[in-house]
Amino acid sequence: MESRVAVPEEGEKLDQEVKDQVKERGQWTNKMEFVLSVAGEIIGLGNVWRFPYLCYKNGGGAFFIPYFIFFFTCGIPVFFLEVALGQYTSQGSVTAWQKICPLLQGIGVASVVIEAYLNVYYIVILAWALFYLFSSFTSELPWMSCAHSWNTERCVDFLNRSAANTATSPGNVTSPVMEFWERRVLGITAGIHELGALRWELALCLLLAWVICYFCIWKGVKSTGKVVYFTATFPYLMLLVLLIRGVMLPGAYEGIIYYVKPDLLRLKDPQVWMDAGTQIFFSFAICQGCLTALGSYNKYHNNCYRDCIALCFLNSATSFVAGFVVFSILGFMSQEQGVPISEVAESGPGLAFIAFPKAVTMMPLSQLWSCLFFIMLIFLGLDSQAAPEERAAGAPDPCRLGHLLPDRAFPSHRGRDVYLPAV
Repeated sequence: MESRVAVPEEGEKLDQEVKDQVKERGQWTNKMEFVLSVAGEIIGLGNVWRFPYLCYKNGGGAFFIPYFIFFFTCGIPVFFLEVALGQYTSQGSVTAWQKICPLLQGIGVASVVIEAYLNVYYIVILAWALFYLFSSFTSELPWMSCAHSWNTERCVDFLNRSAANTATSPGNVTSPVMEFWERRVLGITAGIHELGALRWELALCLLLAWVICYFCIWKGVKSTGKVVYFTATFPYLMLLVLLIRGVMLPGAYEGIIYYVKPDLLRLKDPQVWMDAGTQIFFSFAICQGCLTALGSYNKYHNNCYRDCIALCFLNSATSFVAGFVVFSILGFMSQEQGVPISEVAESGPGLAFIAFPKAVTMMPLSQLWSCLFFIMLIFLGLDSQAAPEERAAGAPDPCRLGHLLPDRAFPSHRGRDVYLPAV
């Protein structure tokens, strides 16, 4: 009789331990917090500046064919796998794999290393965006003219090119926006033999970016879940405003046609398929461990399959709409300068910090559009930066590197997280 009574008591004890663990780690208050947090993590700068350029580079609308093949065969299944793994185990990537199969916990450790590298370089982009945002609060945008201390004799304002010195070779001419980027922001030197000085303005912007990220995650999901209500939705408002403004510009139609017009012959190139697969894995934050960490805060019976399908389609739709914004503006630049779109199209940071700043100088209320664009970039990057930081910090989560250490080596840290920040 006594043995029969002991069984439910043991079961109740285990249930209580599980409840205590969930209470310690925390959970999303509601489904919307989870959806917005994951949306903020996967929808970032790559959607705005990488996807449109890949479409332009790889045959326009033809690029959608390999993209959606990888979308359905790789993107959605692996995305769902990672979220479901975290929700099922209520653990981050390291301890989730350790619970499933201890031999595979190296997968989680590898994802931690990847995130460590991503955190170091990704936040620098936020610092650049903050620098441009602060520079936009002037009576005249500092990259509009060549009348600044950082400009050289080779600087020529393309809007007043007729007034330029005709003796200057076109190959030796630079634009004010290019010199602002290279000489004012980055401070690029003549070569590796010249180290240059510390960029105090950028260093302070970098510090500010770290501080903002800290306050976004300092209370774990309790603070992150509230912050994403604004940071994950505001970029969509900005994207909509920029889309409406972009399609109203002269030359926007030609730019959009250039974006979606398919060149099916490009599908013969293996690089096109490689770029499509790379974009899916990069944009969906696959194999980075963040999806597992964010999913671990879900309730056990949450319908994560439906959430994952919706989030994957939202991510790709955002990339598609961002392409209309980018190429409507590139079409406008092409018409204003009288050059082909291929000459004004930039990739990566060049699109955000060279092409678009050049475009806003040709618009009325240029300071306003510059501020809106860089605010959008900051929020897009902030969400993508905060989720990996929360995961790496382990407060309260999820990697729990302390579980990988011998108890006899660190007896006072048994069952606790070990946070090794590197700034």
